[in-house]
Amino acid sequence: MEFITVAAASLPSVPLDFRGNRDRILESIRIAKDKGATLRTGPELEIPGYGCLDHHLESDTEFHSWEVLAEIIADPVCQDMLIDLGMGVRHRNVQFNCRVLCTYRRVFGIRAKQAMAGDGLYREPRHFTPWTKERQVESYKLIPVVVKVTSQKSVPIGDFILETPDTSVTCETCEELFVPRNPSIFSGLNGAEIILNSSASHAELRKLGKKLDLIVNSTRSNGGLYIYANATGLDGEARMMYDGSSMIIQNGEVLAQSSQFSLLPVEVTVATVDLGRVRSYRSSHSRNLQAAQQLEYPRIECDVTLSRPSSEIYLSNAEIATERPIQLLEPMEEIQLATAVYLFQYLTRTSSPGFFLALSGGADSSTVALFVYGMCKLVYKSIQKGEESTLKDLRRVVGIPDYTPESPKEIVSKILHTCYMGTVNSSEETRSRAKRLSAEIGAYHTDLDIDKVVIAHESLIADAFGGFQPKFEVEGGTAGESLAKQNIQARNRLVVSYELAQLSTQARGLPRAGSALLVLGSGNVDENLRGYYTKYDASSADLSPLGSISKTDALNFQRWAREKWDMPIMTEFIEATPTAELLPLSAGIQSDEEEMGLTYKELSDFGILRKVHKLGPWSCYLRLLSEWKNRPGFGPREIADKVFKFFRFYAISRHKSTILTPSVHLESYNPDDNRHDLRPFLYVVNWPWQFDKIRAHVEEMEEKLKSRS
Repeated sequence: MEFITVAAASLPSVPLDFRGNRDRILESIRIAKDKGATLRTGPELEIPGYGCLDHHLESDTEFHSWEVLAEIIADPVCQDMLIDLGMGVRHRNVQFNCRVLCTYRRVFGIRAKQAMAGDGLYREPRHFTPWTKERQVESYKLIPVVVKVTSQKSVPIGDFILETPDTSVTCETCEELFVPRNPSIFSGLNGAEIILNSSASHAELRKLGKKLDLIVNSTRSNGGLYIYANATGLDGEARMMYDGSSMIIQNGEVLAQSSQFSLLPVEVTVATVDLGRVRSYRSSHSRNLQAAQQLEYPRIECDVTLSRPSSEIYLSNAEIATERPIQLLEPMEEIQLATAVYLFQYLTRTSSPGFFLALSGGADSSTVALFVYGMCKLVYKSIQKGEESTLKDLRRVVGIPDYTPESPKEIVSKILHTCYMGTVNSSEETRSRAKRLSAEIGAYHTDLDIDKVVIAHESLIADAFGGFQPKFEVEGGTAGESLAKQNIQARNRLVVSYELAQLSTQARGLPRAGSALLVLGSGNVDENLRGYYTKYDASSADLSPLGSISKTDALNFQRWAREKWDMPIMTEFIEATPTAELLPLSAGIQSDEEEMGLTYKELSDFGILRKVHKLGPWSCYLRLLSEWKNRPGFGPREIADKVFKFFRFYAISRHKSTILTPSVHLESYNPDDNRHDLRPFLYVVNWPWQFDKIRAHVEEMEEKLKSRS
C-alpha cells in the first residue's frame, strides 16, 4: 500500500501584495508539512493575487512574481515536498496563466491554463492567452533571479504530466473544470492519478452545492485524487468574494473540506489517502479501453517521493481519510458570513476606524445594520477561538493596542455610528424604530432633522429662478416639481452622511480621532435594477453590503436574524410598508411597490430572465405567458404591461447603474455595470420594434381567447 498526505491551502487573493502573499504561502507550506503533507497546492494566481486586472499586463507583476517564487523555493521548508504555485508567465511574448510545479531549489515544469474565464465577473482573456497546444511542451528560459536559486537555465512549459517515483500528477486550473472537455478527463485516462485544481471561484448565493457537485463528479467516472484549492476573502475591487471551501476528493468521495467564509488568513486542508484505491477504482474494462486509446502526454520527471509505506503511517499520528458529507450553508447563513467577511476585510484593508450608516427605520438600512452586527459576532467568535490575526486586526481598527472585546455589542459600539435624518415628511414610527434598533445592537446613534438644510437649498434655487417655489403634487405642483422636492431631501442626506462620517471620531474623542468612517449604502439589487433611487443620494456610499441582495432575501434575512439572534424588534421592520418618506404625510403612505409599478418579486423574476437566461423584452414576454398564465388577473395584456414597465424603466435608469456603489456580488442578476453586467446606457427607451411586436401578439392572443369564449 502507498499512502500520501496532500494539502489544499485556502488563502486571500490580495492584488500586488507580494510580501503578504509570500508570507501566507510559506505559512501554508509550513502548516502542510507539519501535518505530514508532501504535496501542497494553493489558489489561482496566488503569488501576484488573482484580481490584479490590468496589472497582469505589466512586466513588473511577472518579475516580482518570479522574485517571490525564488524566495519561496529557497526556503528549506520546501524540502521533500512538491509545491504547486500560481502566477502569470510570459513565454515568447505571450502571457499565460500558469502553475509552477517546484520543490526546494528546483522548478520541474510550468503548466499553462487552457480555458479562460471570460464572462460574468471575469476578464481573463484580456490579460492571458490560453495554451492551445494540447499535450505539448516547449522550453521556457528562466530569469536570472530563479537561476540563481535553482542553477537551471530552462524548464518545460505547456501541457504535461509530472512523474514522481510513486505516482503521476497534473494540473487543472479553475475554469478548466467547468468546460465540457476538461483536461483532467484526458490526463486521467493517460495515467495521472493526482489532479491539482487551483481556483479563484467567486461566491454566489445558492451556488456552492452545484459547484461542489461538479468537482465531486469529475472523479466519479474516471477515478483519481482531486485536490481543489480555492481563494478566500475579498478581491481587490471589493466586488467579488471568494468563499474558500477547498476540498480533497478521491474517486468521487469527499474526504476533507475547508470552511466557507473564514477570517483566517491561512487555512490548510489535509487528508491522508491510499493511492491503491485509485488504481483499483480504475480497473474497469470499459474505462481502460478508453485509457488505452488515449493520446500520450509529455512526461516530466520529478525525483520527489510523495508516498509513505503503511508501516510509517501506522507509527505516525496520520489517520486515513474517509468519506464525509459536503458541508453547505443555508442561504441566510451564506448572507451573514459573506457580508461579515466582506465588511471586516474592507475595514481592515482600508485601515478605517468603522462605519457610518444612515438608518431610516426601514427594511434596507436596518438589514445593513444587522450585517455590521453579524460582522461583530463573527469577529468576536473568531477571537474567542484564539485566532490572533483577527484580534490584531480589530485592535488596529479601534486604535486600542491592548483591546480585547467583551461582547459583539461592545465591538459595535466602537465601530458603528448610525444616524436618523428626519424631515417634516418623516414619521415617528421610523424614527423610533431606528433609535431602538441602534440601541439593540449597541451602535452610537444620532437623531437629526435636516429641514433647515433642505429649506436653505430650496431658497438658493428660488433665488436662481426669480422666486419660483416648487410644490408637491398634493399641494398643486407638477410631477417634475414634486420629484425635485423629493430629490433634494435624498441628496442632502448624502452630504450630511459624509460630513458626519468625516468628523465622528474627532467629535467623540475616539482613539483614532480624525480618521473618517466608511459610509455604508443600503440599496438592494432589485431597486438598483429598476433604478428606483435618486442619483447621488444616500444610495451613493463607500460600499454597499446589500447592493447585490434581493429585497426578498433581505426580509428573509431579517426573519432569520429575529430567530437566531433573539431580536423580536425585527418584526416591526418586516411588517412595515416600504416607503421612502419623501412626500408630505398628507399624501398618505404610498408603498415602494405601488410607486414602482412592479413588486420586488417581479423585479427579481425580470432580473433573472434578463441576465441569467439572457432574454430581451420579446422573449421575456413569451416566457412569462407560460409562467404567469395562472396568476389571477394576469392575461396577455397585463403581462405585456409588466414587461413594458420593467424594460422602459430599466432603460431610462440605466445611467444610474454606472455609478452604483461597490457591493459584493451575491445575486446572479446583479446589474453592476463595472464588472458583471456590461450593457449600453443610452437606449431608445420605448423599444419600438420589440414593444410593437408584443402589442401585436397581445391583440392576436386576445382575439383567440375571445373566439373560444
